[in-house]
Amino acid sequence: MARNYGKADSGVMDVVYKHLGQPNSDVISGPKRGLDNAFIKLAGGKTLVVSTDPVSIVPQIGVRKSAWLSAHLIASDVATSGVPPKFASFSLNLPETLASSEEAEYVSALGDACEELGVAVVSGHTGTYPGAGFTVVGGGTMFALADDGAFVSPTMANVGDRVLMTKGAAIEAAASLSWAFRSATERRVGKRLAARGRALIDQCTVVNDASAASAVGLGPEGVTSMHDATEGGVLGALDEMSDASMKRFEIRADRIMVSEEAKAVCGAFGIDPLTSLSEGTLLLTCSPKRVEDVEHGLTSSGVAVADIGVVRKGRGVWLGRGGRPPDRFKPRPDGYWRAYNEGLRALTE
Repeated sequence: MARNYGKADSGVMDVVYKHLGQPNSDVISGPKRGLDNAFIKLAGGKTLVVSTDPVSIVPQIGVRKSAWLSAHLIASDVATSGVPPKFASFSLNLPETLASSEEAEYVSALGDACEELGVAVVSGHTGTYPGAGFTVVGGGTMFALADDGAFVSPTMANVGDRVLMTKGAAIEAAASLSWAFRSATERRVGKRLAARGRALIDQCTVVNDASAASAVGLGPEGVTSMHDATEGGVLGALDEMSDASMKRFEIRADRIMVSEEAKAVCGAFGIDPLTSLSEGTLLLTCSPKRVEDVEHGLTSSGVAVADIGVVRKGRGVWLGRGGRPPDRFKPRPDGYWRAYNEGLRALTE
């Protein structure tokens, strides 16, 4: 039976959600589909924001850039709360094929990335064990401290809110495929677009996006929710937001931004850019009164933004195309992993 890669399916996650240890009344929000963070009530009017993700070394992009990407993937999740991360803990299970100099470079680069983010590494574990390999080499957790109620999550979208997105769809899918299969990408889309696809790796973060959007204010009169589009792409992330908020997201498909290079690379590997890995794309909802303020804040920070839809009563993601009535989007597996595996097989043939 073929293994499904990436995030676990609903069957596995149902087991996860039923086995969360000892219930605790201080947990404001724990694990749930579509949520980037957990929120825990602390003494003194504070809330702890927590997020965990894998950390990786991708040989094709190099040790230092892999460390930068690993730090930013976790920091991006925390940043969607509207509060920047402050502390981090990492558990590294490094491959035995990694040279000592590369181990040192990865660890130091991870620290450098955290320093640039304003994050202090406060605990962790580092080792090499049989069976450890590329690309996932461990996991990391980041924490932030918020004032009670001074944060957002995808549960908080309100009816009437506008739905905005930043930068474009399939950022990480296009970047990763362009790096992993450089020669194949250049043959299929040409050297110019392939180089632009590789350059997208620097956009695989929403830390700046979330900070700029949050500056207008959080809550019913400002930004009401934010979500980091990762596996499943823009449409998958919107479906998660709909599920978390129990609202209907009506989206204009023609307004979803897709760069020329992302469209070309995804097309070359036979995947849909709207449902493919898109770390670097921030999705947010905000009061219709603050759309212009949010857009101004993002563009002033060098972040492209588009108003792509509205939140309504109901459930699901509904896509409008042209003048036709909207159709409900049905979530499907991210095609990135199939394309990646096929690319690997082609390299060994």
